[in-house]
Amino acid sequence: MTDNYSNLSVSSSSSLNSSFQDTEDDHTIARILAEEENLKFDNKLGKRLSHLDSIPHTPRVNGEIPNVNDATLDHERLSGRLVTYGLAELQMEGDGNCQFRALADQLFRNPDYHKHVRKAVIKQLKKFRKLYEGYVPMKYKTYLKKMKKSGEWGDHVTLQAAADRFGAKICLVTSFRDTCYIEILPKDNSPHKELWLSFWCEVHYNSLYASGDLPTRTPRRKHWLSLF
Repeated sequence: MTDNYSNLSVSSSSSLNSSFQDTEDDHTIARILAEEENLKFDNKLGKRLSHLDSIPHTPRVNGEIPNVNDATLDHERLSGRLVTYGLAELQMEGDGNCQFRALADQLFRNPDYHKHVRKAVIKQLKKFRKLYEGYVPMKYKTYLKKMKKSGEWGDHVTLQAAADRFGAKICLVTSFRDTCYIEILPKDNSPHKELWLSFWCEVHYNSLYASGDLPTRTPRRKHWLSLF
């Protein structure tokens, strides 16, 4: 009886702590979303690539990581494209959160907000399940449980959810051989901001700026290099 009561108390305490943490996270998200209104967004980068055709975007989960040779060629291709269009990458930490870090940098000029961006994306995926579950080749609850974890790589489903959640057009300059540029548009509303990311395909995301506007934040160790 005492043991059962003790277990119940621990469970209740854990539940309360979890609820408190969720509330704290919600307050933090609300605060950084409010700060977002103070940031100015323009279309300077878009004008540089306005002549390029964007392919229709279809959300999808991540594919296989390329081998060393293919990844090297892909990176060289991406680097060449960035030079051609006068773009520069702000390097994101390669800890599995790079997509969310890049989104956080574009949204709030602070990649450390990545966990709050991930939480907002997961809420979007949960609330509007019917919009996304058809693109997920596994049980949707399993996908959400996996994607909720820090360090889980974002995919093009989470990018679509981010575009929908933040009312943003997400512009990807990619290393794909036959696709230089992808636009991800919110499904139900016209975008009121643009977020620019580079995509070293199936390996890494970074935040993009015009070459002369690159912030001077110091990147951390690139853990994704250990993949090779």
